[in-house]
Amino acid sequence: MQLFRLFLALAGWSLAALSFAAAEPAQEAPDEMVKRVTAEVMSIVRHDREIKSGNQERIQEVVESKILPYLDMRRATALAVGRHWRAATPQQQQQLIDAFRSLLMHTYAGALSQVGDQKLDYEPLRAAPDATDVVVRFRVQPKRGAEPVQVGYHLYKSPDGWKVYDVNVLGVWMIQTYKDSFTAEIGRGGIDGLIRTLEEKNRTLAAR
Repeated sequence: MQLFRLFLALAGWSLAALSFAAAEPAQEAPDEMVKRVTAEVMSIVRHDREIKSGNQERIQEVVESKILPYLDMRRATALAVGRHWRAATPQQQQQLIDAFRSLLMHTYAGALSQVGDQKLDYEPLRAAPDATDVVVRFRVQPKRGAEPVQVGYHLYKSPDGWKVYDVNVLGVWMIQTYKDSFTAEIGRGGIDGLIRTLEEKNRTLAAR
């Protein structure tokens, strides 16, 4: 559980780096894009008084406008649901996407206010120049000399530019983490059972 909380926190504020991606040319390398925008967005988060004071409406506004548009929610949801995705009706698929999107919004909203003075060290991108699916890796150096944490983004090149659909923290991929729990929920209550569970989780998070 502690690892999962750490994963959610790091994934949440690190994905904020993608908020300005659309401003640059489509041919920009994915690692250069992430490097450039990370510094800019982290600076905004660190100096936004409303975010620092814990204003939830402001935090959710930033998540909604600056983070979620740069995630491919359909791809991420389909991968997390796994083989059951094709058995879901179009209506159920949309309900799953909406519920998963809300879950991530609450997750990232909770994590966004945790951005501090962390240092990021990027690894060289290991991908062919014409690659359309890549992993951008970097290490997060926490404060007070703690051990660095390895983080990776899994991105693919869509017609609208690079999109993130999975995040790795400490060797754990987000999609696999959710896939295990989603599979268990589907086994207990089917697709509708998973939808109900996600919606209930979102109601609980919204009420906090």
